[in-house]
Amino acid sequence: MSVSRRNFVKGSVAAGVALSAPNLLLASKAEKRYRTALIGSGWWGTNILREAIWSNQCQVVALGDVDDNQLKICQEDIAKHTSDQPKTYKDFRELLDREKPEIVIVATPDHWHPLIMMAAVKSGAHVYVEKPVGHTVREGRAMVQAARDNGRIVQVGTHRRVSPHNMSGMKFLKDGNAGKIGMVRAFVHYYGGPGQPVPDSEPPAGLDWDMWCGPAPLVPYNKAMHPKGFRQFLDYANGQLGDWGIHWMDQILWWTDEKWPRRVFSTGGRPIKRDNTTAPDTQVASFEFESFTAVWEHRQYAGNDAEKHNIGCYFYGTKGTFHMGWEDGWTFYPVGKGRPIHEEPKLNLPDKQNIKELFANFLDSIESGKPPVCDIEIGHRSTNMSLLAMLSLKLGRSIQWDGDKEAIVGDADANQLLSRVYRSPWEYPRA
Repeated sequence: MSVSRRNFVKGSVAAGVALSAPNLLLASKAEKRYRTALIGSGWWGTNILREAIWSNQCQVVALGDVDDNQLKICQEDIAKHTSDQPKTYKDFRELLDREKPEIVIVATPDHWHPLIMMAAVKSGAHVYVEKPVGHTVREGRAMVQAARDNGRIVQVGTHRRVSPHNMSGMKFLKDGNAGKIGMVRAFVHYYGGPGQPVPDSEPPAGLDWDMWCGPAPLVPYNKAMHPKGFRQFLDYANGQLGDWGIHWMDQILWWTDEKWPRRVFSTGGRPIKRDNTTAPDTQVASFEFESFTAVWEHRQYAGNDAEKHNIGCYFYGTKGTFHMGWEDGWTFYPVGKGRPIHEEPKLNLPDKQNIKELFANFLDSIESGKPPVCDIEIGHRSTNMSLLAMLSLKLGRSIQWDGDKEAIVGDADANQLLSRVYRSPWEYPRA
């Protein structure tokens, strides 16, 4: 039987204040409404835009997507929540030039995040960009530099930084209730199986497939890639570690005072998958920090109840084991025979997230000029942990990371993988 965490923290509000959390008050405000555009109008982008509308501080002036089919679905959804009549665009450059938005939400596939975010801040907009920030390490540094050079607020969509149970759980850890932490294990274990190859086909009417591929390689259209599915194709994303892993790498960096690991090694492969995705279905990565070791593992099969939790982070300490989860909140299992301590999550629908709180912090940062809770620099570092592990997997060896210089020590071949060649006419961004 679990014991309520009340014995340790008197209410999640107090916990949030003690964590120096951002102002998350969601009351309607009378200030100006920001001209707002969404670029990438799929299901998740629509979730974010819906919260922007409900903030009462955003006027939706434009929707951008290379797929008319996605645009139509998004238009129909937001028409239920606002009388705004946004114009639609297939080319983000035309959208930025004509509509001159003050806020841009970037919710495209990962390989498009850098160029669109950088173009948006250069046009004068503040940006809410989805995680991961980019596909390669040096894109992320260029994104940070662009935000700073143009004096724009850039919030990354790692919304677990404002989830009430994540905030109180982080306070629990930082207050030393789990003792000294020597190891953190982050993981995602989901159901799945071999799958089957999906044949290539002609793009559906209304989809500009060349523009969808953009700076990444142009390959034949495949419905396993779009809509949804792109994260399992390594030309456009970085698999499970580059998707779910970002959230949990971010939790690790939120907890520690260290900014990056000093050594990274990853192994894995595709022992199960037989479909035409390219990302590993099995992966293990280790991250050596100065004062602790972190581990990532995922599998896309054998999901079951053999373990207490199938997603999250275990923080292993001298006083017990702390699990930071998602739908199951957080639980502390003390050493010995003590009863577990548990807190339930407070998540929003649909999709059990905390976008509302994160977008409120984004708006507060625009008004105050203070950095947002998921500032682009923070998102860049969290993304880097996943990218460096993927880089090690591709190389087949460990790497030593110099976080100050953002370079791999003594390994010219590895440093080549910190960036990639863009497909013409697109140019790789430089810091």
